[in-house]
Order: sequence, then C-alpha cells, then structure tokens
Amino acid sequence: MKEIPIMYFRGGTSKGPCFLKKDLPSDPDERDRVLLAVMGSPHPRQVDGIGSGDSLSSKVVIVGPSEREGIDLDYLLCQVHVNDPIVETTLNCGNMLSAVAPFAIEQGLIKTTDPETVVSIFNENTGVVMESTVQTRNGKVVYEGSVKIDGVPGSGSPIKLTFLNATGSKTGKLLPTGNLRDDINGISVSCVDVAVPMVIAYAESFGKTGYESKMALDNDKEFMERLENVRRLAAIKMGLGDVSKSINPKICIVTKPKSGGTITSRYFTPFDCHDAHAVSGGLCLAAACFVKGSIANEVAGLDVTSRERAEREVVIEHVSGEISTAVTIDIEPTGVVFPAASFIRTARLIFKGTVCIPDGGLQNTSDKIMKP
Repeated sequence: MKEIPIMYFRGGTSKGPCFLKKDLPSDPDERDRVLLAVMGSPHPRQVDGIGSGDSLSSKVVIVGPSEREGIDLDYLLCQVHVNDPIVETTLNCGNMLSAVAPFAIEQGLIKTTDPETVVSIFNENTGVVMESTVQTRNGKVVYEGSVKIDGVPGSGSPIKLTFLNATGSKTGKLLPTGNLRDDINGISVSCVDVAVPMVIAYAESFGKTGYESKMALDNDKEFMERLENVRRLAAIKMGLGDVSKSINPKICIVTKPKSGGTITSRYFTPFDCHDAHAVSGGLCLAAACFVKGSIANEVAGLDVTSRERAEREVVIEHVSGEISTAVTIDIEPTGVVFPAASFIRTARLIFKGTVCIPDGGLQNTSDKIMKP
C-alpha cells in the first residue's frame, strides 16, 4: 500500500482532498492515476476511494510554494470525473479556492498575521492570479464565525476571494465568439469568459421558467440532452473544440429574480444542475450582467453609467438561495473590462492524515486514463 499525506476540506459548497505538490508524482499521467485511485474513479459510487459519487465532492486541490514574483502559492484544481477515468485540469473552482490558503497555513507554507492574512495565489489551470483573505489568530486559521452561505449548513469565518484580471481566463477573450449573442440550433446564447468560459441562455428558450428544482431539471432527460447539445456546439464556436468529455465550458439558464436579487440562474456542472451555484460561474455571470447587449445584461437590466472605476454588487438567486459577488468595472475605449471580482466563502478542515492506495490499483488504471 502507498500512503500519501492528505487534508480533506469543505471549500464553499464543494469538498475534496488537498495535497502538497511535493507529495504527488511530478509526471501528470502518473499523478492522474494516483488521483483516480484516491477518489475511486471510475465508479458511480466511487466505492473504492474517498469520493462520494458527486462531481461537487470529486475535486482535488494541489498546492505548493510559488517561485513567481509577488505570488505566495501555486494552486492546481483537478476535477476527477466520477464515471470516467478522466482527471480534468482545464478549469478553476472558486469554491475549493477557499480551502487553498487555510490548507497552506495548516501546512506551514504561509506566515500569518493578526487579525487576517492575505495570500496571493496563482491558478495553474487558468493563469489567473487571486487573493485570499483569511481570518487568523495566533498563527492559526479561524474557522468558526457567523457567516452563512446558501447550500452549506451552519456558519463559518469569512474568506474573501478576489480574482484579478480574470477576463479571458481560458479563451483569451471576454466574448470568445466575437459576438454578444450567437444562435445555436435556434437557441440564443451569450458566450462569456470571465474566471471561467460560460454559455448563458434564457430559461424560456428551453421551455423552462428558470425557477425549477435541481431534481426537476436533472430528471428531464430531453431537456438535459438539448442543453448539452447547445453547450457542445457553442464550445466549437468559442474555439474550445470537442468538449463531450470535458466540463469546460459551463452553461446556465437565466431569468428574472424573484426575491430581490439581480438575476436568477440554474447552473450546470455541466452534466447535472449544481446544488447551489459555482463561484467562478457566478463571477462570470455577474460580469456578463454589465456587458451591454448580452442575455444576462438584458435579464438583469443593469447599466454602467459612470466612466470611473466602480465596484458593483450582483446577487444571483440559485436553487438553494443566493450568492453575492462584487465586480470591479472599468470603461476603456475598447469597452468594459473587469480588473477584479470578489466574493465571500467559508471553509472547514474536515480531517487530516494519510490516504492509502493499493499499488495494484495504480497499475490497473494505467491503461484506462482518458483525456478530456
């Protein structure tokens, strides 16, 4: 048996194991074989690993000290597919990002300050730089607090996460297709890339109200197939190629808010409806609300009235409640830009120790790894 040091965190509305980079193989293929064995993929229950058969709990965080100037940590997010032997590293996860700085502090990688510690993080998935502000006291992370986030029971200490200059995180463009809207098989969509590339569509275009439950959407197989078809065709227009085995880009359907928010969204992982809302997807949707002429902008009814740099709040209503984001907006001759976007999450250390992997398990998966 092979033993690997591990800390298991809830980060936002997701959870998963955190590893130091030095404790995993440096070769990506060998690393992926290890992660598949750790999580128990491919298997619908991930019964032979620590995964729980849910994409939101099949995320792995890998962290190490950064050699980049002005950066404290390098962070890689690995999305381990549940039913396929795939480890995807094309996207960041804003929820699990909330666990990165606490994990690094627990591991002694970061020197803390009172009453909070600001940690700069380079996301290796997207090349985006982020800042995590963690409450700390006497050299330790403060996990207890009064902040509540929808989709998570109880409360915790606030962790402020800021994405810096995240426009074009994967495609290099705010509007990857060059258009505010594209027609995909009769469905009007806006393709936007801020923190994560996303396809945004009217709920009504799919015959939905946009207020449906996760179960109702997941169980509508015809709708899910149609949604996935739109996502795949849009991805080609975005320059992302065949994404049939990839979680990139994401897709959401939107409509008017019901409870005083800015916009209502049903966000997809993309193969099922999210239990709440992904943070990176929330940042992208929030930014899209200020891109005049986009679907999100029309639904939200927002406008940028000042030529000066400003921070604007966007509240996204989702299946479990709402998520609030703060978007910094600049107006340049070429159009609107988003130098920063922030949100608040909480995180909790669930356990620490070692995870055991049978050597035979590594060998058995070596010829099965697929690439997204």
